Amino acid sequence: MKAESFDHLPHAAKFSYRHYGEFAYTLGTGLVEMKLKGLSNSKETWADIEDINGVFWFKRTEMSAYVQKHWKEDAFFGYQYLNGVNPMMIRRCSALPENFPVTDVKVSLSGRCSLTCEMKEGNIFLCDYKSLDGLTPNTIHGKEQYLMAPLVLLHKTPDKKLMPIAIQLKQIPADDNPIFYPTDSEYDWLTAKIFVRGADFHEHELNVHLLRTHLLAEVFAVSLHRNVPEKHPLYKLLVHHTHYTLNINYLARELLISGTGFFKHFAASGGDAMKRYLEGSLASLTYSSLCIPEDIAERGLKDVPNFYYRDDGLKLWDIIHRFVKGMLSFYYRTDAMVQSDTLVQKWILDIFEHGFLSQAETGIPQSFTTVKDLVKFVTMVIFTCSAQHSAVNTGQFDYGGWMPNTPTTLRLPPPTTKGTTSEARMLQTLPDQGTTANGMAVIWLLSKPSSDSVFLGQYDNDHFSEEIPCQLMKLFQQELQVLSTQIKIRNKNLEVPYTYLDPDVVENSVSL
Repeated sequence: MKAESFDHLPHAAKFSYRHYGEFAYTLGTGLVEMKLKGLSNSKETWADIEDINGVFWFKRTEMSAYVQKHWKEDAFFGYQYLNGVNPMMIRRCSALPENFPVTDVKVSLSGRCSLTCEMKEGNIFLCDYKSLDGLTPNTIHGKEQYLMAPLVLLHKTPDKKLMPIAIQLKQIPADDNPIFYPTDSEYDWLTAKIFVRGADFHEHELNVHLLRTHLLAEVFAVSLHRNVPEKHPLYKLLVHHTHYTLNINYLARELLISGTGFFKHFAASGGDAMKRYLEGSLASLTYSSLCIPEDIAERGLKDVPNFYYRDDGLKLWDIIHRFVKGMLSFYYRTDAMVQSDTLVQKWILDIFEHGFLSQAETGIPQSFTTVKDLVKFVTMVIFTCSAQHSAVNTGQFDYGGWMPNTPTTLRLPPPTTKGTTSEARMLQTLPDQGTTANGMAVIWLLSKPSSDSVFLGQYDNDHFSEEIPCQLMKLFQQELQVLSTQIKIRNKNLEVPYTYLDPDVVENSVSL
């Protein structure tokens, strides 16, 4: 996107007056409330963790209240890796990394056999934040901040819970880099988990959310509008999935990731660290990781219990895939028709060159040779712009509205020896009052849907007039409604409902 100012955006790409007005109102009310309470620029440390309740009077959800109550619990810490806003980190562990020397003597496996035995049984999982290693943390309010690259080991217990059993906060083992265990002192273990949750904020916001949904959606949209005319079936199929994307990404660049934006002022990954991290994240991005069936299989998560992101996501992928296959098979009766469509070939080549920097190792196609290949790629595009974005965006305030569960930065280094951490040091480590308030305001803004949101499968009928495509759209909408009903029924029996992939709340596009 080459818009040098907001005015240079195409008129059709801009927010409606209502959408922009609601966005500005949400932003403005949060800023005004912080100023009235004197929190906007406060560098004070929280005297008591419960005081964080007073940042906002009315900005709260049922889930954010639940998080505040349960954020210290190991079971909830593990649960978030499956059904929180970042379900993309966890993978099955069949062998410990050499730089994570956890031993059987230290870990508690709920009366089970050895760590080696549990790995063979498929009950051990790893979250490795190595992509954050070596970054120079941001400076906030004149003070250097701290950003770790932890390794986390989790155990699937007999009662189907995912429990953290070991945390190492830096990548290189050393005497001053202890491995923390649940048996350590309360604040040693809690502080270790806080550093992990801090690392997860940066991994989630910059890689999983910004890069892998917002910026990819922009690539797909720009290439579509650049190369494919409005009457083309691919344009008709995808145009609804580009709605407002250029506008929200323009605002993200201006308000969040610019040299004067939120990340620079209030996040440990702001400044040069953000640029380096995004470069590394793009370099490691693969086509297969964007396709949920392949991603789940590659991470070894097919049979993990209570993994609702996987369950709902795979069903949504299948519904979208059937719809796309039906639509494109109607217009492309043979592989040769795909090969000879120069507009579609220009679309994918632009995506390969500008979105993935011509890196063949990503697995992104440079051209389409079969209908099957085209169907898979278009399915990935729609899933990324709708379902995946909803999964990693909608619950941001639910899980981040209680700051200690998702700190944007940390002000003190992690403990280098055990037994030295206290409640007072934990409070000094957490973000100051101003950083906390600004972080909560931004997360509220990014989680607040507009009243003119357009949800998955809600297409205007003016794009397709042929009988079969219209029938396929109706069938698509019916299948989405069946899945929505199934999800709602399941959620009635869950202590923590998983709603983010309910088609009734999944928007067609990256518009927020």
